[in-house]
Amino acid sequence: MSKKIRTVLGDINKEDLGFTYSHEHLWTNPPASQKDRDLELTDYEASVSELWRFQKAGGNALVDATTLDYGRDASKLVQMSKETGVNVVATSGFNKHIYFPKWVDALTIDEIKQKLIRDVTIGMDGTEAKAGFLKSGAWNQLIHPLEEKVTRAVARAQLETGAPVWLHTEAGTMGLELLDILEEEGVDLNLVGVGHSDRNADPYYHLKLAKRGAYVQFDGTSKIKYYPDSTRVELIKNMINNGFAHKLLISADMGRQCYLHAYGGGPGFEYILKKFIPRLLDEGISQSDIDTIFIENPANWLAHF
Repeated sequence: MSKKIRTVLGDINKEDLGFTYSHEHLWTNPPASQKDRDLELTDYEASVSELWRFQKAGGNALVDATTLDYGRDASKLVQMSKETGVNVVATSGFNKHIYFPKWVDALTIDEIKQKLIRDVTIGMDGTEAKAGFLKSGAWNQLIHPLEEKVTRAVARAQLETGAPVWLHTEAGTMGLELLDILEEEGVDLNLVGVGHSDRNADPYYHLKLAKRGAYVQFDGTSKIKYYPDSTRVELIKNMINNGFAHKLLISADMGRQCYLHAYGGGPGFEYILKKFIPRLLDEGISQSDIDTIFIENPANWLAHF
């Protein structure tokens, strides 16, 4: 029997996921220590309107990467999925140490593991909506001791639940080192996605990740504050030309009010569908490779239940 994908509305068949953004945010509420409140997405009508725009542009599924330490609210994700018909996959886990609640320090690795397992098998935030993947991360150019702790908890929860894993990498650094920790714990790296990899626009680095079996995620699409999309196009071509189209995930991580139309910003969730994919076609990337990246790869990464 083929494995299923765990959405907030229940498990679905792999072929039913459809066109997918593999790293976005619909509802976030970072702790008060984060003074930049542009990162706070707590207007339900704005968020669900943005999701409607995605659906009307041709989107079928969205992976929400909002974690325990970043204001996740499963009830909001459930309602948005019901309203729009978009498959929403949520996560359990952590972002980076600057956001961790005090109990991360107080609890043991195995106690944290049990919380993660609960979210995947019973439900998140007092709901019956279950997490479809696990998340951990690291800081810029280093892995904080608490980040190593939760990464090991994520690894042990993965081994017990089968849930895939996604990694936050600050500025695209420490991806290989996080993979080392997961591998040491016994995780199959073919189940792991390494986020923000395009922030470190190093083709060699991307191939090193892919050769270890991990999915390489480019999730900065449209963010010219880092560099133009022309650089991302070349990074995508590097992956494809080296035989790793099947290990590439692409999204835009529009987790700020200033990125989303419904919050008064832009370019919004429509950008990849309406502007970036037409550009990829113009730049010589085939429709077959685009389908692999946006349909087949997210489904293969997520289908482990």
